[in-house]
Amino acid sequence: MTDSQSVRDTGDSTDVVILGAGPAGLVLANLLLDAGVGCVVLERADREHVQTRARAGFLAANTVRVLERHGLADGLRRGGREHSVCEFRTGDGRFRLDYSGLGRGEPHTVYPQQELVTDLLTRFLAAGGDLRFATEAVAVHDPDTTQPWVETRDADGRPGRWTGRYVAGCDGRHGAARRSLPPGAVRIHRRDHGVSWLGLLAEAPPSLDAVGYAMHERGFAGHMARTPETTRYYLQCEPGTSPASWSEERIWDELTVRMRAADYGALHHGRIVQSTVVDLESDVLEPLRHGSLFLAGDAAGLISPSAAKGANLAVLAAEILAEALVDDLRNADPGPLSRYSARCLAHIWRAQEFSLWMIRLLHRAPGQDDEALFQEQLRRARVESLRTSRTHQDWFADNYVGI
Repeated sequence: MTDSQSVRDTGDSTDVVILGAGPAGLVLANLLLDAGVGCVVLERADREHVQTRARAGFLAANTVRVLERHGLADGLRRGGREHSVCEFRTGDGRFRLDYSGLGRGEPHTVYPQQELVTDLLTRFLAAGGDLRFATEAVAVHDPDTTQPWVETRDADGRPGRWTGRYVAGCDGRHGAARRSLPPGAVRIHRRDHGVSWLGLLAEAPPSLDAVGYAMHERGFAGHMARTPETTRYYLQCEPGTSPASWSEERIWDELTVRMRAADYGALHHGRIVQSTVVDLESDVLEPLRHGSLFLAGDAAGLISPSAAKGANLAVLAAEILAEALVDDLRNADPGPLSRYSARCLAHIWRAQEFSLWMIRLLHRAPGQDDEALFQEQLRRARVESLRTSRTHQDWFADNYVGI
């Protein structure tokens, strides 16, 4: 008898087994718990890691509405800060867009993702929710049946099993949900954008009251406030770069040059507490369902960080999936579940299109051949149109904040 066969004979059961305690998994879990649908959240990491892993922090207006609608916004209302200004810096000068006065007139709310995750898991546990930390989902078995089950392993290597009517894969692009899809079950659309960023978190106050996008001949640089004491910076780097090859002195020197601090004001320096290389890649799975297994968040599609869409798409998908699961399990109406994939994919593809537009806005085409020079002139025209055209600015605002 194999290990997985022996595990089948023991274990626990619930209505919905949720893989992953990120924004998608925790919003879904809270909504199911509130609706009286049984669920468990299986999370590979321990609680401390879940509550401290730094991720994005820009919440779209619709994300805030979703959280408020379901009583999940207390923390962000206390600690979140409204933000609505972008500043673009180029060799031709700089300009600012207050996007809360453009398009639909909606701002972002800046609230670090780890704070949101802490709020969501605290509420879930306080309401009696079942969240298993340090429990790795090894594989999803029998997803094409009405009794899928998840093979697990705890921190000591002991095997386990959870059976549910449905499994929600909210465990990212490398998680068990994706790994367990049989060949040919979904189509994966992939794109490598050929751009890499050095992602930095600095113990330094923000240096400007806006999201800063600097386009420089030496590469892109970005400035995003996280808290009054910390700032997220990005530096375009060569693909394959090791973060260790960038000293703090080199980082600050390069940020100073690319952000054109000599022209627009010095940057606040501080200790670099996080340095990672982010390869700008995208993928989308289609459909987002295989039998009783549903995908949400990064498990459904990876989006580049160029437009701050990842967490917002995750929260939106969680609400759509939660409502559909409740309709099926409590109201015997499977219709919304059958439409889940199509509804989410419509939002995902729109976000992917804008993300690609941002990548092309912020980065020069590599090389000096005729094609690269042509693309660079198009990019410059794109920037100029954004600077001068109200119609273009309204379009930008709607897509920058919208989902």
